[in-house]
Amino acid sequence: MEIKRIVAGIYAANCYVIWDETNEAVVLDAGGDVDDIYPFIESKGLKVKYILLTHGHRDHTDGADELKDLVNAPICINEKDDILMRNNEYMFGMLRSGKADINLNDGDVLKFGKCQIKCIETPGHTPGGMSFLIGDSVFTGDSLFAMSIGRTDLPGGDYNAIINSIKSKLFSLPDSTNVYPGHSMGTSIGYEKKNNPFFR
Repeated sequence: MEIKRIVAGIYAANCYVIWDETNEAVVLDAGGDVDDIYPFIESKGLKVKYILLTHGHRDHTDGADELKDLVNAPICINEKDDILMRNNEYMFGMLRSGKADINLNDGDVLKFGKCQIKCIETPGHTPGGMSFLIGDSVFTGDSLFAMSIGRTDLPGGDYNAIINSIKSKLFSLPDSTNVYPGHSMGTSIGYEKKNNPFFR
């Protein structure tokens, strides 16, 4: 499995292009700057199977429609955030069609190439926050960051929920699991369990 991080949009959100030797791929959190994301996909000859959204905030969703037009892949998000996007809640993006193509739930498994994606509900930053486990890597959106957690003061945010999500869902993964967050640089589950100040 290979991973390309592309920092996209005005809030510098991490967009990830993930693929394997079959050249099937997923794009996670296309938050903007599709003119950077799509040329990379083309340069590698990738076939995008899914556009995954960790949550509905517009800095992670604003490029999803444009990318869908180019790669003809379904947009996938948890229904709780899909509803907030449809209602045009503050900070939530809106999809042109009015709703996502696929609503994801905890425990769902998607496949691309030879890889499996395990969908993990991690609410707290938003009600429908999702993390995606692929092999030994977890993509946490704005739930877990290096030495921090996602903010919970926006509509639908819940501090107790995000703490519980991280402790019960993410910290149950092996310590060696690589963490690819929605902003800034990566970390590991083991490092965050030992060092993240929100869990001391």
